[in-house]
Amino acid sequence: MPKGANVPVPTTVLRVELGRRTGPGVPDVDASALLLTGGKVRSDADFVFYNQPAHPSGAVRHAGRRTAGDRVTDTLDVDLARVEGAVETIVLAASADGGTFGRVPDLYIEVRDAARDTVVARFDSRDATVETAFVLGELYRRQGGWKFRAVGQGYDSGLEGLATDYGITVDEPRHPAPPAPAPTPPRTAPAPPAAFPATVPPPPSAPPPPAAAPVSPVRLSKVTLTKAAPSVSLAKQGGTSGFLRVNLNWRMRGQPSGRGGFGRSAPADLDLDLCALWELADGRKGVVQALGNAFGALHQPPYIHLDGDDRTGAVATGENLTVNLDHRQDFRRILVFVTIYEGARSFAGLHATVTLQPQHGAPVDFSLDECTVPSPVCALALLTRVGGDLVVQREARYLVPEPGVSPQRTVDRAYGWGMHWTPGRK
Repeated sequence: MPKGANVPVPTTVLRVELGRRTGPGVPDVDASALLLTGGKVRSDADFVFYNQPAHPSGAVRHAGRRTAGDRVTDTLDVDLARVEGAVETIVLAASADGGTFGRVPDLYIEVRDAARDTVVARFDSRDATVETAFVLGELYRRQGGWKFRAVGQGYDSGLEGLATDYGITVDEPRHPAPPAPAPTPPRTAPAPPAAFPATVPPPPSAPPPPAAAPVSPVRLSKVTLTKAAPSVSLAKQGGTSGFLRVNLNWRMRGQPSGRGGFGRSAPADLDLDLCALWELADGRKGVVQALGNAFGALHQPPYIHLDGDDRTGAVATGENLTVNLDHRQDFRRILVFVTIYEGARSFAGLHATVTLQPQHGAPVDFSLDECTVPSPVCALALLTRVGGDLVVQREARYLVPEPGVSPQRTVDRAYGWGMHWTPGRK
């Protein structure tokens, strides 16, 4: 499509893919969406991006990233049938981290009918220069239906500038605040006229206006772990207290993108389990997993909790693992891993994104490389206590069990946990 052109799209689930080619010196690129009413967001909740991956209505979700060779695709799922009636436009944007879009080759946006896996619109951006954020396209209502327009409008102020232009409150001002004016010295009030007795009280002053409700700004900072930079200190990112939530999102090859959390886009009987091996500073060890109902606890050892077992894909947020960072001194190490309980024999064909979201501080995310071995278990991340800090190490290791060896025992052997295992069931 040329810039400015538009085309009707079906009122169904659309997969919006923002694609590019990567390489040395190419900045990282992230997809985002803004739901607008009258050209502005109604609240900060109308901004969907890597730190806020799902709209409250469930109509728009950030579905993760896929890497294949030198090609990278960031995906948004848009269910037009669930978009609230007040929303008139969905802006589809991208932001560059570590450079400008002039250094991003083969940038495009493609809108696909998720059910049929067919392309309904595509726009290739070819004239980017110094921009660090781009509105590539928009979905908008027209005569009872929806259309897609190729926009191609750039910003040199990054994601922050794009977001604030549409009414988002971000965690830092775009420009330094002007210096406060010098205080004006108080003036001496003139003596009252003789006709005004000093014993008469002054007229009552108007009550002060009510204080404005505090605004919780959107945090734009993030940390992305890669093979070249696989670890990060939680303390340096501000994640020293509160809860750390671990979330996995995936999409199977040739199928629509999964939803936020444990995205169920594969067959309905596919059951993946998020698990954690833990070792405390006093030497105690164990596992948190749905198998055997070992869900853990947040406020007593092991200070790790699995919120449930989503066996059908019906839970909107999927399965989430939570770590109590207030007890980080009690940890020695935590290994987060995922297993296939039923529905598939291997992770081959799965494209996944892992996000570790501290209650305070920047989120940490990374993509899992495509599985090339017959593996039913993947080690995701290793958290190790170093002094008063927890260091997160990206693992992304697909393991192949020996015949008759369980996935849990396979992970144990690979990382030297030294536990004794017995068969378990749900």
